[in-house]
Amino acid sequence: MNLNINFRKSVSLMLVLALGTLNSCDDSVDTNPLTATDVDASFTITPVEGAMNTFLLSAQTKGVILSKWDTGDGASVGKMNQVISLPDAGTYTITHTAIGAGVATGTASKQIVVEKTDPAKGNLVQGGTFATAADQAKWTNAKLSPSGAAFWSFGANGATIYSPGGWAQEGLYQAIEVVKDREYTVDMTVSCPSGLKETFFEVYAGTSVPQPGVEYKDNLVMGIGTWDGCGLSKFSGRLSGVGCKKNAVTNTVSNVVKFSQSGTIYLLIRSGSNATGNEPITVTKVEFRGK
Repeated sequence: MNLNINFRKSVSLMLVLALGTLNSCDDSVDTNPLTATDVDASFTITPVEGAMNTFLLSAQTKGVILSKWDTGDGASVGKMNQVISLPDAGTYTITHTAIGAGVATGTASKQIVVEKTDPAKGNLVQGGTFATAADQAKWTNAKLSPSGAAFWSFGANGATIYSPGGWAQEGLYQAIEVVKDREYTVDMTVSCPSGLKETFFEVYAGTSVPQPGVEYKDNLVMGIGTWDGCGLSKFSGRLSGVGCKKNAVTNTVSNVVKFSQSGTIYLLIRSGSNATGNEPITVTKVEFRGK
């Protein structure tokens, strides 16, 4: 019995001495040896053979555990080898943010010059920036909030949805002509300066005609939902990158849609909230393109 007590006392003394030695170390020493100090964000750009205006972005992988890519619409998490499509002619600045151990980061940028617009991937959305009166006139108010409690406001930065809570919501839509069995991609730039509570932002591409005062639920494509785990902190980027709502057809996070018949579909954006004090969500650069 005494031997056990003496053994415990010896172990305790050794622990005290060890902790004392650690506490006496120079405070200037980095106590997290796993933190990277120099993250290499360099990357290469390679045109994808046989695919117009499509490029493979390849990051070097040494010391990098996560990549974020920004093609001009905000950064979103991607792959080390990321394929991007730039359908419209123009000059694009591609920025890669490499994240290493301890959340250390490095950034690098390169430009891509796209000389010709891909005729097969032209944007079918009209007025997708909402910047002018002519742009705004291309959209119809869904009139989901008869009292006007939730409403959209237009400006140079896009369309902004305001909701005071209490499940107030509002939507915007426009008609688009599609071809049977052809695949299309939907995307847009979305931003909010702070995290949201009890809020949804959803995009639909349905064949049913929107009705005033009737919540639209035909063919959910993508979106943000705090119940789904996104929109909880501030965001700015393409909805395909920052959203987390599942596509109603594929049951995965996907922005691809196709239709069983040629004809008119309705691209509808609706958003609302049950919480008070949320910052508004702004959307711009809305796109609906052949894949």
